[in-house]
Amino acid sequence: MNFTKKIAIWLLTLSPFFGCESPKKESINLSELTISDIHKAYQSGKFNSQELVQAYLDRIENMDSAINSISMINPEALQIAKALDEEFQQTKTLRPLHGIPLIVKDNINTKGLPTTAGSLALQDFYPEEDAFIIQKLVAAGAIVIAKSNMAEWAFSPMHSESSTVGITRNPYNLDHVPAGSSGGTGASIASNFGTIGLGTDTGNSIRGPSSHNALVGFRTTLGLVSREGIVPLYLRNDVVGPMCRTVEDAVKMLEVIAGFDAKDPLTRYSEGRTSFNYTQYLDKDGLKGARIGVLKNLLGDNMDEEVNILFEKALSDMANLGAAIEYVEIPDFDQLSQDQWCPTFRVDLEDFLKTYVKRDTTKTLEDIMRIGTHSAYTKGRMERLSTNTLRRENPALPCGDAYTDLRRVAFREAIEKKMEELQLDALVYPTWNNKPARIDFFEEEYKGDNSQIVSPHTGQPAFTVPMGFTSGNLPAGLQFLGRMYDEPVLIKLTYSYEQGTKHRKSPN
Repeated sequence: MNFTKKIAIWLLTLSPFFGCESPKKESINLSELTISDIHKAYQSGKFNSQELVQAYLDRIENMDSAINSISMINPEALQIAKALDEEFQQTKTLRPLHGIPLIVKDNINTKGLPTTAGSLALQDFYPEEDAFIIQKLVAAGAIVIAKSNMAEWAFSPMHSESSTVGITRNPYNLDHVPAGSSGGTGASIASNFGTIGLGTDTGNSIRGPSSHNALVGFRTTLGLVSREGIVPLYLRNDVVGPMCRTVEDAVKMLEVIAGFDAKDPLTRYSEGRTSFNYTQYLDKDGLKGARIGVLKNLLGDNMDEEVNILFEKALSDMANLGAAIEYVEIPDFDQLSQDQWCPTFRVDLEDFLKTYVKRDTTKTLEDIMRIGTHSAYTKGRMERLSTNTLRRENPALPCGDAYTDLRRVAFREAIEKKMEELQLDALVYPTWNNKPARIDFFEEEYKGDNSQIVSPHTGQPAFTVPMGFTSGNLPAGLQFLGRMYDEPVLIKLTYSYEQGTKHRKSPN
């Protein structure tokens, strides 16, 4: 753990208790604690928010030096917890996320804490306000306990290395990657450093790290959740969402953050299509009578044998839980999925710098490149993006959002047409066809990433849940793809599968 984090933990540990002696209480077992567990403990008096936050801080201090998932501790965390404890004592009422410690990816604006996107250029950027979704989470009672490390500028889906903190390791096997770019959130939540986590996903970055860390990750319908106040990669694809140990916790987060935001125009599409009671869809029998399509287009010949065994077992388990399984192939899939990426980084980043950072020395992509990076990978990616913006590989094809871009709409319509034809509730495939790569060989071993191919371009929701473990104690994930705004259906299916299989376990 770096020196700044140690000092922050030491100071905030002293701040609320200096000069007081507290009676010793039984230590809190943090392993796999859920929102429901914590609220029951608050109501019974077993422990309070301050004690829970302190327990998480102690765990981070003792364990994160090996994993390197946390970029900054919130020095106000215990004071916030104290205020929430006092509120509960007075009102006897818990807010939806009252006293729930939250870990936030370091590209999401959080007042009082730096938002660096893992870069040197923003290492001392302190936002004036919380991002819209942080405001909503805080209003619901969540405590931002820490920011998490990430792949610099969210560039890499492969692993999470920043110029500010360095490399994050997979807590299940320290020689392997936690994936990127939200690998810090994935590794920290898997390690029980916080209760719930936030990641962002341009192509992979919620679902990939969730799969690699035996977590639940929700990439929701594009436009369901505001991206205001988040350092962008390609805003036309960017989504922010929950990374949690259970479907129920992810759903409780989604319930808080979903909805319209005037500062994110894409959320206008969600008006009238957002449920404010997503927890009603937590149905253990949700797979009974469901029709599940196996997306053959993503089951390549090079799938890892152990991952394939887990996937076949997952299909068998879903059938045993009452689902009908059918293999599906989307016509013209390869053609439809081509020419979907549009590198909008320059435009999106420079707008963010103008709106939030407001520095004369940090206004353009060239300014960012001048300040530099510790990563050769990031430098190369930045140079490529500086010369290629707002165009597909084929310049004749214009870029647009998931609702107006004709190629994106055509891709989505082909998938949803097949789903309608076969009356399917969802399509499934392994989140990764291969095991997590070794850190020392991450570029050579980056294979089988299925998350990049469909959902980021079509805008459809895609949820990943733990599917089991391969040799080396390496997690694998199962991904469910739904129709636009079919979050209720995906919640039913993923919750039923999770409850029927119970694959999630903590790292050793």
